[in-house]
Amino acid sequence: MGIKGFFAKILAARTHQKIQRWAQDPIGTQRKVLATLIQGAKNTKFGQDHNFDAIHSHEDFVARVPIRDYEALRSYVDRMVDGQADVLWPGKPLYYAKTSGTTSGAKYIPITKDSMGHHIENAKNALLLYINQTKNTSFVSRKMIFLQGSPVLTQKNGVQLGRLSGIVAHYVPSYLQRNRMPSWKVNCIEDWETKVEAIVHETKDQDMALISGIPSWVQMYFEKLIKTTGKPVGELFPNFNLFVYGGVNFEPYRQKFQQLIGRKTDSIELYPASEGFFAFQDRQDDTGLLLQLDSGIFYEFVKTSEFFDPSPRRHTLEAVELGVDYVMIISTNAGLWGYNIGDTVQFTSLQPFRIRVSGRLKHFISAFGEHVIGKEVEESMTYALQKCGGSISEFTVAPQITPEGNQLPYHEWFVEFETHPEDLKAFAQALDEKLQEQNVYYADLIQGKVLQPLIISEVSSGGFNEVMKSLGRFGGQNKVPRLANDRALADPLSAWTHN
Repeated sequence: MGIKGFFAKILAARTHQKIQRWAQDPIGTQRKVLATLIQGAKNTKFGQDHNFDAIHSHEDFVARVPIRDYEALRSYVDRMVDGQADVLWPGKPLYYAKTSGTTSGAKYIPITKDSMGHHIENAKNALLLYINQTKNTSFVSRKMIFLQGSPVLTQKNGVQLGRLSGIVAHYVPSYLQRNRMPSWKVNCIEDWETKVEAIVHETKDQDMALISGIPSWVQMYFEKLIKTTGKPVGELFPNFNLFVYGGVNFEPYRQKFQQLIGRKTDSIELYPASEGFFAFQDRQDDTGLLLQLDSGIFYEFVKTSEFFDPSPRRHTLEAVELGVDYVMIISTNAGLWGYNIGDTVQFTSLQPFRIRVSGRLKHFISAFGEHVIGKEVEESMTYALQKCGGSISEFTVAPQITPEGNQLPYHEWFVEFETHPEDLKAFAQALDEKLQEQNVYYADLIQGKVLQPLIISEVSSGGFNEVMKSLGRFGGQNKVPRLANDRALADPLSAWTHN
């Protein structure tokens, strides 16, 4: 063990103790966070508009601050983007994280001096808690790769603007700079395919130990490595032992990754977003993500089944239950107030509070009243792969409302197989059975002959990448949605299918 590993273990133990202190008093911690946020923003334009001086409890907060999405908060954000200070949070933001919007084009999510530190600290703490549990420090002295967006930033009225992963790239600590890959020059390449080719060239002869990124894009990197070198990733990088990921559920990719690597590796799941770094996997024997309660974020939870009611109840941690789908609402020291980020979560533990991301509020299928969500299709895919074999590169699901002839409508699963299951009919049946088991409304529609069982449309190799390119959503932080209530992605994919 080198000197970096020695000090990493000491820091890991201290970090674990610090996290334990607030994790053992979660309710008190969150009350302090809310009080600090209200006090900090009471003299801002938003604080004055919502009478923050009169907020002394969560009930007061609910009465004065409604739930908003970006569109509802946009008038305030637009003032900030125009250069005004003290709008949502004191002063001006350090950055705007630019993300794609559904109705307004680009969205500009503020990142302040107060919030930026928590993005960096929580990413670091995820690794430190892994070290504290496993005592594995081998990766700290070897090469690490972070597949991320370009760190090149622009400016908007004096505030720097870029993708979150590109902004974070500026905060890699000095003691890791020699270990970090790819090089700054390669990281600045905008075209994703060109960038991956350059990363392969830079890293194929390096002693890689930690690899991080969205699973679908890391898979692309691995495949190009193997094509270039003719070796499995685990042989090429014998000391590679830790995969860090976020953005999507890893389970549908896990079997394929083991094939590409040639062995199992440890993994850590993160839950970062432009709006905040919310949770990370703190134990290797538990897939739940530890909710970060002392990071300048106050959390509220609305049951998904009640979210579109006129006045849905906003639960604090005191009232949440295991296994219930909640829409997560945040208020932060970046100036987001009662903000709906669009994610749905379930609690897997209440002592401490751990969650799993169950889907996106806008990513669902309810064309027939079934309200199928991301968690359900991902668990169905994992089940079918385990039962029937095979591996996949990508998949997505969409409703087929008007099939040809006299067919009943159905859910169409677009699947790009890496390894084909021996019996595709049995595979489809396993998918459908598992989906019915999880979603009683879907089961009722199948059994009532309103829908026919799902149909798999096989996507030719490379089809998902080509369609995502054509839609301008290829590479970087772009992810294939697991399901949709329309056919905006499904119809272009149809040109790449074969049955």
